[in-house]
Amino acid sequence: MSYTINRTITGAVLDDVEMRTRTALSDHGFGVLTEIDVQSTLQKKLGVNIDGYRILGACNPEMAHEAMKIEPKVGAMLPCNVILREVSDGVCISAIDPVASMEAIDNDDLKDVARDVREMLAQVVKEI
Repeated sequence: MSYTINRTITGAVLDDVEMRTRTALSDHGFGVLTEIDVQSTLQKKLGVNIDGYRILGACNPEMAHEAMKIEPKVGAMLPCNVILREVSDGVCISAIDPVASMEAIDNDDLKDVARDVREMLAQVVKEI
C-alpha cells in the first residue's frame, strides 16, 4: 500500500501549483494550518541546496473533530500533509493517505473516517 496520493503536473511552476493546491484544498473544506519551505530551511540550517520542496499541513476541521471524538490521541497524526516538490519535468504533489497512516491505530470507526478523508484528498489532488 502506498502512503501517499500522487500526481505530477508537467511543465508547472511551484508557486502556481501551490496556489492551485490551496484552492483545491479550500474547495474541499481544508485549511492550511502549517507551511514549511523545506528548500529554504535546509539552505539556512545546513547550507544545502535542493529543488523547491514545500509541505502544507492541511486540516478539514469537521473530519478532524470527528476523528478526535473517536480517538482522542489521533491529533498526533494530524494535520494531513501535502508536499509539493520540483521535479525535472514539473511539480510533484503528494498527499498523505490517511488510511495508510491510521493503520497503526486499531479502531475501525477511525478507519472509516480515514477512508472519507482519503477520498477528499484524492479529489483535491485530481483537481490541482
